[in-house]
Amino acid sequence: MVMAPCGRWFADDCPASTLCHLYGGLTVADCHAGGLRIKPMQKYMEEDLDRPVNSVLEIMQRRIMHESTYFGIKTLKSPTDFWVYQELIYAARPDVVVEIGNYHGGSALALAHLLDAMDHGRVIAVDIDHSPIAESARCHPRITFIEGDACEIFQSVKALVSAGDRVMVIEDSSHEFENTLKTLNTYQSLLGKDDFFIVEDTICHHGLSVGPKPGPYEAVEAFISSNKSFAIDRDKESFLITWNPKGYLKRISD
Repeated sequence: MVMAPCGRWFADDCPASTLCHLYGGLTVADCHAGGLRIKPMQKYMEEDLDRPVNSVLEIMQRRIMHESTYFGIKTLKSPTDFWVYQELIYAARPDVVVEIGNYHGGSALALAHLLDAMDHGRVIAVDIDHSPIAESARCHPRITFIEGDACEIFQSVKALVSAGDRVMVIEDSSHEFENTLKTLNTYQSLLGKDDFFIVEDTICHHGLSVGPKPGPYEAVEAFISSNKSFAIDRDKESFLITWNPKGYLKRISD
């Protein structure tokens, strides 16, 4: 038997297993229609403490990709990582959070709500297409949406950041190696000493067999090898479960 990311079990030779890994899950009806039988996952956490970490990551990925929402908005974020973002934002009190890659706007709205709670800071939300953004995010007064390729519109983003602003950048765009590295090299100039640049989904092929290869993990390594102003802060991975291994970059010098 093989367990797919959706938490279902398949016979070793079942074609649904391959499809489920590729597309993040099949329904029981999908598989019954193809003459396939599925054994849904029966065990809960306390009954299955020997489950391998890679299997846990697959189950969490299925939940994130297909069920997770923020204030009703579909939001593709690891909850353990977003808790770390909250800790970083509270400690640093950034004047500006730049989020590159916004999907439906759920995480941009969550960031704005954190800043609301502190009564401080703004979100600049950058994406190549903002047509899917939910109205509740689009209307939030702390969020400025800028549409276009992140590197091509960098000067428009930079114009909204004042000298001396504390800045956090969260990169969640295409995850392709060249694009991620280019974005790192372009946006790193916005950050001052002790500011954080978070590269998301470095879990691609470093925990989950998804996404480009090489991808963001390799882009971070290439960036760090040529930029001694930043260091990887692995203390921010202390939940162990993270979608951003090596992805928390701290500026250590100007």
